[in-house]
Amino acid sequence: MGRPIAMFDSGFGGLTVARAVIDLLPADDLVYFGDTGRYPYGPRTHDEVQGFALQISDWMISEFDPKILVVACNTAAAVALEDLQDRYELPVIGVLKPGLDSLLAVTASGRVGVIGTVGTIASGAYQRAAAATAPHVDLTCAACPGFVEFVERGETDTEQVHVLAQRLLAPIVDAEIDALLLGCTHYPFLARTIANVLGPDVVLVSSADETAFSLVRALDPVVEVGGGRHRGTHTFVSSGDVDTFANLGRQLLGPELDAVVGHSWSGS
Repeated sequence: MGRPIAMFDSGFGGLTVARAVIDLLPADDLVYFGDTGRYPYGPRTHDEVQGFALQISDWMISEFDPKILVVACNTAAAVALEDLQDRYELPVIGVLKPGLDSLLAVTASGRVGVIGTVGTIASGAYQRAAAATAPHVDLTCAACPGFVEFVERGETDTEQVHVLAQRLLAPIVDAEIDALLLGCTHYPFLARTIANVLGPDVVLVSSADETAFSLVRALDPVVEVGGGRHRGTHTFVSSGDVDTFANLGRQLLGPELDAVVGHSWSGS
């Protein structure tokens, strides 16, 4: 067996990235870590999230010897990606730049939006990246506290989440954007609710697919995309309740999420 692809998120959101990677590279082994024992990351401080990202990355690299590490969490990528890239010799990619690139590719008006956790939006990572990449674009950002918690409870299409979305997305609606980046990997699971609030003229952009393509580009150029008879093994690890992760994760990802291994952080 070859070295696996490793990725982590605060919980279930990164499964959108895992799904895209499994579809694109079905022969590759994959290890996914969901830090559900400490989610959500959004309200936590910069230093806390940075420490979590470093701890998880050190453990995954030591335990699994991956060929690439994917920070499948926008909050963690916003505060820790550069540090992780400097720390390790293997490729480390995040979801921020691929998502922004996709957003800029689909806008016609130049008025775009990004929604994310409090931590992601407060970090200014998307704002800085957009200013450096496309200074002509009019970017509106909005934090959406509470969205992650709804997804983690499996409540993705309730009246309560719709009411919350109407309130939190009001600045986005007022900005009259034509494309919105779901700047948290949990948010695609709320795409129907978000689309209902914004209307049919706004294109919703998820970073999952583009992150998977970025992963392929970061690996050996001769990687066989979508080919081969061998099916990779998929390992899922959670720092929280493994039964909850298995049940909800299987609904969100699909049948590839079978057993879940538990992991406890000493002293946490």
